[in-house]
Amino acid sequence: MTPWRVVDGGLELALRLTPKGGRDQIDGIKEDASGKPVLTVRISAPPVNGAANKALLKFLSKASGVPKSRIRFISGETSRIKRLMLEGDGAEIADRLLKLT
Repeated sequence: MTPWRVVDGGLELALRLTPKGGRDQIDGIKEDASGKPVLTVRISAPPVNGAANKALLKFLSKASGVPKSRIRFISGETSRIKRLMLEGDGAEIADRLLKLT
């Protein structure tokens, strides 16, 4: 299973964010506490005043090739487990993310 699914207009992505992770990188696909797959991402920015979320969007934009303005939170802005929508060609975005995991 993958932590994303292609939907009309893009790709829904489930991820687990580790702020203050030392560097910005994708650590792979793991299971959350309920057994659902999530993309694990570490960001060097601290979770203060939305800095980690801003850094996450910048990092995901670069990694996926989707402009920051076309990535939005579906849920989890204030938690470690987040769901995001990446707008564009969902299959193409999924291929790019798969190569990074």
